[in-house]
Amino acid sequence: MEQFKLKFKEQADKLGGEIKIMLQEHGNTVIGETTLAQIYQGMRGMTALVTETSLLDAQDGIRFKRRTIPELRAQLPKAKGGNEPLPEALFYLMLIGEIPTDKDVENLSAMLQRRSHVPAYVFDAMEALPEETHPMTQFVVGVMALQNESVFAKRYADGFNKKDYWEATLEDTLNLIARLPHIAAFVYRRKYKGSKIVQPDGMLDWAANFAHMLGYDNEEFKELMRLYMVIHSDHEGGNVSAHATHLVGSALSDPYLSYAAGMNGLAGPLHGLANQEVIKWIFEMQKELKTDAPTSEQIAEYVKKTLSEGKVVPGYGHAVLRQTDPRFTAQMEFGKKHMPNDPLVNTVWRIYETVPPILQGLGKVKNPWPNVDAHSGALLVHYGMKEYEYYTVLFAVSRSLGVLSSLCWDRALGMPLERPKSVTTAAVKRWLNKEVEHLGD
Repeated sequence: MEQFKLKFKEQADKLGGEIKIMLQEHGNTVIGETTLAQIYQGMRGMTALVTETSLLDAQDGIRFKRRTIPELRAQLPKAKGGNEPLPEALFYLMLIGEIPTDKDVENLSAMLQRRSHVPAYVFDAMEALPEETHPMTQFVVGVMALQNESVFAKRYADGFNKKDYWEATLEDTLNLIARLPHIAAFVYRRKYKGSKIVQPDGMLDWAANFAHMLGYDNEEFKELMRLYMVIHSDHEGGNVSAHATHLVGSALSDPYLSYAAGMNGLAGPLHGLANQEVIKWIFEMQKELKTDAPTSEQIAEYVKKTLSEGKVVPGYGHAVLRQTDPRFTAQMEFGKKHMPNDPLVNTVWRIYETVPPILQGLGKVKNPWPNVDAHSGALLVHYGMKEYEYYTVLFAVSRSLGVLSSLCWDRALGMPLERPKSVTTAAVKRWLNKEVEHLGD
């Protein structure tokens, strides 16, 4: 553990020094202009955050410490006999900034196993909810109950130097990441499997143990979980879950509170809940067309019907990407390797061939290509996980790796309370009418 901490502190001190010099020399440099449309339309395209873990490129997709998804799949250590990267290896990369050795990952996996015990009262808190409660609500309640274990909250209450905030944040991060699969698996087994709990297997890696506790011991499903946890882990800092975690954390709320806030954002239909909307839409299409293998022509007609009703085709389009999401491509490659003849997976591929030309024909869609949500559900259904309401919980477990790594960086670099200026529409009108010189006066 000390070696891991020291490596992170070394990286943080080095970067912190570089940032200090940059601010001294270029602190007044203007990096862009904010338009009135951006203020009213979701701040799209505004450069306003620094996130050290990943960067989203419109053409190449997400890059983790400058490495693309294909590069991660090739370079990160894998489980013995496996072909997909281990999520622990990506977590190491996001914090330490270098590809870990097999031994580094083995040590990190063991560290997480030692920290994975969840107190009984956490499960009791979730048990108090009605079984029909949405899985994400149950999951977040579990995280909030676990907040009682926060190292950061206890040390802050006792009084400690702000230079040590990073260490307490890292302690909480490791504990929380270690325990999340247990909480998430409990939600699944309680809601869908009659509360028949599967005990953890301490010999398995983080993602494989999660699959095991869910009740899926198929080796291919374990591989899918490793891939899924890697590709869903982070998407720079401006998306709702990452930004909410960062924002709440900037108030020095501990990692449990900050992560729970981010996951409440992930549960929204325009963010993480979209993955359940995709598979729901495909199931509804199959039902209406009375076939589990619709033709390209049938899909095209159903897509046009969806659009004519003023609805969107879920899983298509992205605020930043202008190409097919590399995370979609990674899942498609997994499908072609492990389930090339699966009817649902083949339907996803036919949708991929059909939808972009239709959306391009509308002339209004900036990105007609599929994002990560367009494929993930079909892979899960292949292995028997048809409970699509639960898919966002899988996303939440994965996203912990990125948003909590970022929180460690925030505290290590001494990032301040986030407090942007807001104005009223009346103030905007005064500024446009040149009644005042500066917007907000």
